[in-house]
Amino acid sequence: MSMKIKAKAAGDTVNVKMMIKHPMHTGMVKDKKTGKKIPAKYIQDVVVTANGKKVFGASFNASISKDPFLSFSYKGKAGDKIEVNWKDNTGATGKGETVVK
Repeated sequence: MSMKIKAKAAGDTVNVKMMIKHPMHTGMVKDKKTGKKIPAKYIQDVVVTANGKKVFGASFNASISKDPFLSFSYKGKAGDKIEVNWKDNTGATGKGETVVK
């Protein structure tokens, strides 16, 4: 699954915007063709680090929509290396990174 991350410095503040491409299935919806429930598959944990230091964390549940979008700020600077890691309820993981502009 892919991820889009944009991070821009404004003074000593870094504004981060990201979208994680993920189906975020609740386990309650039926497949239109088969009529069977689509198994639950949703992101549970997101951790963001800047230069190895945690700057953001979130815990999700099945109520979050498909392809979640997150936006947050932290005290930092241009050149910081941002790394995003997520894990879903099935054990699947994803990772993305960018450098603050």
